[in-house]
Amino acid sequence: MRRITYAGDTVITTDDVAEALVELTAAVANAGRAQAVRIPIVLEESGHIDEAELVIGVGNDVLSAPVEWRDDQPDFSEGADELRAHESFPRRSASVDRLSLVEDDSPAQWDPDLEGFREA
Repeated sequence: MRRITYAGDTVITTDDVAEALVELTAAVANAGRAQAVRIPIVLEESGHIDEAELVIGVGNDVLSAPVEWRDDQPDFSEGADELRAHESFPRRSASVDRLSLVEDDSPAQWDPDLEGFREA
């Protein structure tokens, strides 16, 4: 279980939700945007399940830290899946994992006078 600190308050959620939330927050911020999301949480005092609404992205810091948890962990996999299905969630493609050589008829060379690349 993880404690999410946001805007001076904290909530408790599962590891998978916290991981997905942090990744999505970074991706949304990297795109220069902010978006509202909901995450499943456990209320500390009562142990009841509820939801928290957060605005993530630029200017919205999210901290995820481990918390001691003695009770059974709830199944929040659906909440984590919803975060991972978000349009801004980072995706890895198979082509990124492979290096390939690209043949180019005109190799680019750095030209310090032009402060950029020029074709040879």
